[in-house]
Amino acid sequence: MAEIEKRLETHRMRCLSKLKMFLLAITCAFVSKTLSGSYMNSMLTQIERQFNIPTSLVGFINGSFEIGNLLLIIFVSYFGTKLHRPILIGVGCVVMGLGCFLQSLPHFLMGRYEYESTVSVSGNLSSNSFLCMENGTQTFRPTEDPSECVKEVKSLMWIYVLVGNIIRGIGETPIMPLGISYIEDFAKSENSPLYIGFVETGAIIGPLIGLLLASFCANVYVDTGSVNTDDLTITPTDTRWVGAWWFGFLICAGVNVLTAIPFFFLPKTLPKEGLKNNADIIKNDKEEKQREAVKKEKDGITKDFLPFMKSLLCNPIYMLFILISIVQFNAFVNMFTFMPKYLEQQYGKSASEAIFLIGIYNLPPICIGYIAGGLIMKKFKITVKQAAHIGCWLSLIEYLLHFLCFLMICDNTSVAGITTTYKGIQQDLYVENTILADCNKDCNCPIKMWDPVCGNNGVSYMSACLAGCETSVGTGINMVFQNCSCIQTSGNSSAVLGLCDKGYDCSMMLQYFLILSAIGSFIYSLSAIPGYMVLLRCIKPEEKSLGVGLHTFCTRVFAGIPAPIYFGALVDSTCLHWGMLKCGESGACRIYDSTNFRYIYLGLPAALRGTSYIPAFLILIMLKKRLLPGENASSGTVLIEAKVTGKENDCKDMHQNSKVLNDGESKTKL
Repeated sequence: MAEIEKRLETHRMRCLSKLKMFLLAITCAFVSKTLSGSYMNSMLTQIERQFNIPTSLVGFINGSFEIGNLLLIIFVSYFGTKLHRPILIGVGCVVMGLGCFLQSLPHFLMGRYEYESTVSVSGNLSSNSFLCMENGTQTFRPTEDPSECVKEVKSLMWIYVLVGNIIRGIGETPIMPLGISYIEDFAKSENSPLYIGFVETGAIIGPLIGLLLASFCANVYVDTGSVNTDDLTITPTDTRWVGAWWFGFLICAGVNVLTAIPFFFLPKTLPKEGLKNNADIIKNDKEEKQREAVKKEKDGITKDFLPFMKSLLCNPIYMLFILISIVQFNAFVNMFTFMPKYLEQQYGKSASEAIFLIGIYNLPPICIGYIAGGLIMKKFKITVKQAAHIGCWLSLIEYLLHFLCFLMICDNTSVAGITTTYKGIQQDLYVENTILADCNKDCNCPIKMWDPVCGNNGVSYMSACLAGCETSVGTGINMVFQNCSCIQTSGNSSAVLGLCDKGYDCSMMLQYFLILSAIGSFIYSLSAIPGYMVLLRCIKPEEKSLGVGLHTFCTRVFAGIPAPIYFGALVDSTCLHWGMLKCGESGACRIYDSTNFRYIYLGLPAALRGTSYIPAFLILIMLKKRLLPGENASSGTVLIEAKVTGKENDCKDMHQNSKVLNDGESKTKL
């Protein structure tokens, strides 16, 4: 008997260690998948400039990840629980690695990146065709040579990025629903919030690493190693700069493949955590065998799919949860996807700086909030009703703080002929015929070429020619233009390459914005784990994996895919000047109306989130009037465990506990 006790104890400890091994492996999987996702989001502006495509198309490329994900999410969520979940997760990680590798391929198939410039990188002073030359001819007009135009087909290489992102979405499909359901099935109910909190923390560590990697790559020139960077006439703050976006995708590919290895050595099932005596273990094993026998007796594994779907769709609280999640996800996808671009355009930061600041200010508070939320759930044994209230009111507080961002603004960059007149007077709208003025109308300057210079009067000009500059000294980025007729100063009028800085006041506004963003991220993420546990506990155990999958499917179909596209189109509508390709076609946007951009970036998400609180408060009212099944009056704890009667009324009552927000999905989109 003692020998049997010893063997059972050894078996229990071994299974517990395997559960912890799975927790470590799934946390690493969350790190790798969010690393790839955050890196992709951070490189959107680099991809936009590399392929000279509009923001709406970039939004479609970004949303293609959701397309790949939704192709399999429902079936993986349902059938995956009946198959070997760890192996499915491992295969998904390998597929994600393949998608990341495919995304990096265009760099190796394309030629060198060429940016529009009026300045000769050689700095040959004998050829000052980029300066103001009265009655002269310019050599940088758009070409009409068919052979040159054929080369522009290389811009279609963005299709590789699109397909790679779809494949990455397919690979990511099993990680979330199967990983969470595996933890819920084999962990103690009181421990699962803490475990999921640690897993979600991995979903924050991944973006942090991804953003740091993206910041580094964005600061390295795309063709570094094959060009002399000393000859470049642009810097990372220039909207024509393209970083080494391809390098990070290769790193992500390797990380995803390595993460897959442990899953192939984990078991299909484990005993429920916390079974301490022989009877419990024998009973658990017997129940497992009975479930396996029942499965074999069924005609097929699809038998319960339609009944499960019907049960979920007829669940009013669950469907309201999905509705709120869709609205909230629309708001957060837009904010996180275009946050680097917003910091670039609003506060004049480079892509590298913007990405780094997001990682430093936003992700640590989110990580702390996830862990704190899980600990609170475990420590105080929060009921489902209490969790719903926590999610609602904390989210509302963060929502109200969001409106303070409208006060943290900077003026449009002063560009003569676009945002200001040549006399330095602000103008609201872009009018093409105002680009030329008396000081440069005889210089024969191209009016669509973007090669900005900053005058010593604090005003930027689209090119040295349009600034009326007649001479230049120096080479590369250190070139200085002199005798500029459009620059009105008391002394010698001169200009240097690049846009003028926005000044100290704008830098302070950026600091206030980032601090407020950090506070809001912490408050919102604090409610993430309680809210996510509401979603998990309000679903029948046998429907849990399918319910999570259906929830993910709906948010991605109605938010993850369309949101970046329509938001990107709205951002495009604020563009003041488009880049120009060799054949005279429009390329990527070079400068936006920061005022209208701000209204769209901050206003649209605020409007969307505001509407989501209407059904949220209705849910709280419904929860207040009903007593949930399994609520222990003495302990105040809601015990919604694996054993549910299956009656329709019980099912409806149990689904009263719905959280207000789609917390996990919105924050891990980073």
